[in-house]
Amino acid sequence: MFDIKKSLRYHFVGIGGIGMSALAQITKSQGHAVGGSDRRNDKKQTPEVFHKLKSQGIALSPQDGTGVDKETDFIVISSAVEEDNPDLIIASQRNIQIIKRSDLLSTLFNNKRGIAIGGSNGKTTVCGMTSWILEKAGHDPTVVGGGYVKNFITDKSLGNSRFGCSETVVIEADESDGSLIKYMPKVSVITNISKDHKTVEELGALFSKFAENTSDTVIVNESCSRFIKIKNSSKRVITFGEGSGSDVSASQISCNSFGSMFKVKGNDFEINIPGLYNVYNALAAIAVAQTEGISDMEIKVALKTFKGTKRRMEVVGETNGIKVIDDYAHNPRKIQAAIDTVRLISERLIVVFQPHGYGPTEFLRDELVSAFARKLLPNDILFMPEIFYAGGTASKRISSNDIIKELKSRGINAFFVPVREDIVAEVKQRAAPHDSVLIMGARDDSLTDLCHAILNGL
Repeated sequence: MFDIKKSLRYHFVGIGGIGMSALAQITKSQGHAVGGSDRRNDKKQTPEVFHKLKSQGIALSPQDGTGVDKETDFIVISSAVEEDNPDLIIASQRNIQIIKRSDLLSTLFNNKRGIAIGGSNGKTTVCGMTSWILEKAGHDPTVVGGGYVKNFITDKSLGNSRFGCSETVVIEADESDGSLIKYMPKVSVITNISKDHKTVEELGALFSKFAENTSDTVIVNESCSRFIKIKNSSKRVITFGEGSGSDVSASQISCNSFGSMFKVKGNDFEINIPGLYNVYNALAAIAVAQTEGISDMEIKVALKTFKGTKRRMEVVGETNGIKVIDDYAHNPRKIQAAIDTVRLISERLIVVFQPHGYGPTEFLRDELVSAFARKLLPNDILFMPEIFYAGGTASKRISSNDIIKELKSRGINAFFVPVREDIVAEVKQRAAPHDSVLIMGARDDSLTDLCHAILNGL
């Protein structure tokens, strides 16, 4: 469809997004001219992201069409960009080819030794772990991820991508818009399947196609393997998970507030990121690494030095005996896992949850209510600001307050705080030594700023 071998000029619409900025950095590293626009840059939000993009020679422009000129070869968009976007209007007037991010990524990926990480939960961490193991083992992978991996963060690099010179390419494959079926991996991972963006039945069909598109090895969580139908029996299928019947399973698991130790077939492994769920994320990464011929000793050394991903159970700081923790959890399963993990270190939790998007919140409403009702104890407190709105058209038929009202009716200490900044004073008033403040929500990097404001307020 398009040639990425010669030097071209790309303009990314929504370049500040995790996935878009990752691919923009790789495209720039390939020798192309890269620019882009983003509403958050126009609003001076999350300035570090845009500063680092500029430091790499990526040109930023307002999202008003001025960044699109006659020298632009391609406009790159994600599924979130709407048709009335000013950049797209100018591109159409000038007959500039508009391509989806997933199409550009598949062009980079499909002719390489591609490793694609998919699943409803944990794929960002598994992608980061896998990439770090490959890098430490000398495989020099190119990486296009969905989170800021701390091991890859530098003064210039955001940490959500890595440009390597080998044939190995590791990507995070997104199921939310169905684009993961465009990728033709040599090795694929399905971390798990749970309702998020789509029903479990829809996801089962989607991930089955993803597995069918895999040429060599499918690595799948044993707990969701029943949803995956693979017609081509010539593929190698490796399972991982809790049960001893899994091909890669953990035994003698010991979790603490900072990480976990466990055994796989008698070999000791250690990770320095918290949460039982990260043990299973590590099993998926171990399975990939073994498939790539990496020794258990190399895997062990890499996993022990993996620092984690920003906004994944990240302790922002502690003051007066109160910890403030930043986490990306946004669907019911992730929320429950995050609460369980913080419960290990705290007598009481003060939870701040910002739902992402009106459509997703409406889709998951009952499950969100159930998750909080099941996991929050009588002394815990929940604060929710209004639903995060990134712009564009959306049917605002639901409010955070609808969820709060239902939780209150179930006896949960839940409070709707429409203006997010007002939560700082609310937390300060109620927090006490040995509490943990857990801030959760997706897509909005400025939630980290809220974490720091709460920490400073305490």
